[in-house]
Amino acid sequence: MAAVGTLIGGRYRLDAVIGRGGMSTVYRAFDTVLERPVAIKLMHREIASDSDQLERFRREARSIAQLNHPNVVSVIDAGEEPLPEEERVADGHDGAAGTPYIVLEFVDGETLKGVIRRGGPLEIPQALAYAIEIARALGAAHECQIVHRDVKPHNILIDPEGGAKITDFGIARSLSEEGLTMAGRVLGTTDYVSPEQALGQPVTPQSDLYSLGIVLYEMLTGDVPFHGDSPVAVAMRHVREELPDVQARRPEISAATASVVDRAVAKDLAHRYPDAAAMTADLENVLAIEASRTGQTTGEVTTVLRSLSGRARRRLPWRTRHRARWLASLALLVAIVVIFGFLASENAHRGTGVAPGAGSKAGLVAVPLGQSSAHGYNPFGTGPENRDLISNVVDSDPSTTWSTERYYEGTLRKAGGTGLGVYLDASPGVVGRGIELQTPTPGFAVQVYVADKVDLTLPFGDPASLASRGWKGPVGASSHVRDGERIGLARLGGRHRYYLVWMTTLPPHSQSATIADITLFR
Repeated sequence: MAAVGTLIGGRYRLDAVIGRGGMSTVYRAFDTVLERPVAIKLMHREIASDSDQLERFRREARSIAQLNHPNVVSVIDAGEEPLPEEERVADGHDGAAGTPYIVLEFVDGETLKGVIRRGGPLEIPQALAYAIEIARALGAAHECQIVHRDVKPHNILIDPEGGAKITDFGIARSLSEEGLTMAGRVLGTTDYVSPEQALGQPVTPQSDLYSLGIVLYEMLTGDVPFHGDSPVAVAMRHVREELPDVQARRPEISAATASVVDRAVAKDLAHRYPDAAAMTADLENVLAIEASRTGQTTGEVTTVLRSLSGRARRRLPWRTRHRARWLASLALLVAIVVIFGFLASENAHRGTGVAPGAGSKAGLVAVPLGQSSAHGYNPFGTGPENRDLISNVVDSDPSTTWSTERYYEGTLRKAGGTGLGVYLDASPGVVGRGIELQTPTPGFAVQVYVADKVDLTLPFGDPASLASRGWKGPVGASSHVRDGERIGLARLGGRHRYYLVWMTTLPPHSQSATIADITLFR
């Protein structure tokens, strides 16, 4: 491995190691001529003498150099760095020996794998937006007769603006030239490998689409579909077994989204997407449907929505397709909204009212909460569960619900601790005296905590206690919640902004718990 500070090609200064694989090490470097950061992939010296490995490395440079696409990390330069004279003499290398390198665009972000590990399953529109960008990039590669062969979240970078860029064409193969892969030998990561690639059969652009389908599955569920004792065992599951139902793992996923996943990962090539263009078109249509259904049009979702084809754009609501005109119309209502805002000064997040039958009781007054006031809370797990449904607990409609994910062992015990829940943001703060829960699955246990400031910076899975995160209490509890049960709250320091309903057990003989509405009383 080259030392940090080494000058490569007479102009690229190695500043830090940012990745290492079986063939090469990737450095963040600085181009001293153009004065800009770059990434350099430097082949390991000990394998540079292997002609197959050397040709594969050179092929990567040739492959990416053909591509000019905003969702592909671009090649800037390539070459071979001569060994120092003393090393050539000591190791017996001839004068032509050197260390091959590729200079790439530097993406100052993180891998998609890191995003999933850090935040758990992605929002459905966000996952679809990333899948569209990756599919478009693969389409550009396939048009150049290049199959990536190793599509996985580790090889997808999320840039500072939120866009996805695919990289690492290290085992890419041009359809127009002889490949280096021997029959029966699998190159690629088996978590995402296509059945034909696992069997050592000819690999086509459809193989990349299968791998993209697995990546989309992981973005939607937070995990790969198959696990095994060895990479070969996982590869064989891709060959022999159907994927677990994506809707069973995440029920709020629409049938339209699930059908895209199912077609992408079809084992029969006749049933799989024939090309990236067909898969991109379906993804665009589904994104338009999901954005309309959920109302999420922020971040990279917005960028991708603006680039949709005419047919897909027509599925979007008018306010999304004609955002400027919608904003102008909305501005006419601002003054009225401000006036009503003043009227709500004594309430928290006025907007949705309270659940039927949960009005003032025994001297208590229900606190109206807006739909943005409810938040899923799962600090000891992989992230908030069913976050698309969380506003249902404050929408005053008992027919809409939020549920935990399924826990097949029947317990909420996790690596960092036990439990998960929902917290209400009652800004600027109220003196809470009771919380009422409406549920179609009675029998779970809860504790109620309060806080004025909560530490949300800790990564999911961190074992830090609720108290160390800012929660005080419990100020109320029930070991067997009944439908419509009101839990009295002890006064702890007066007004509080946050109220946490923390589930500690599931209903007896159940794998999940459901809440229809939560009402806070003052």
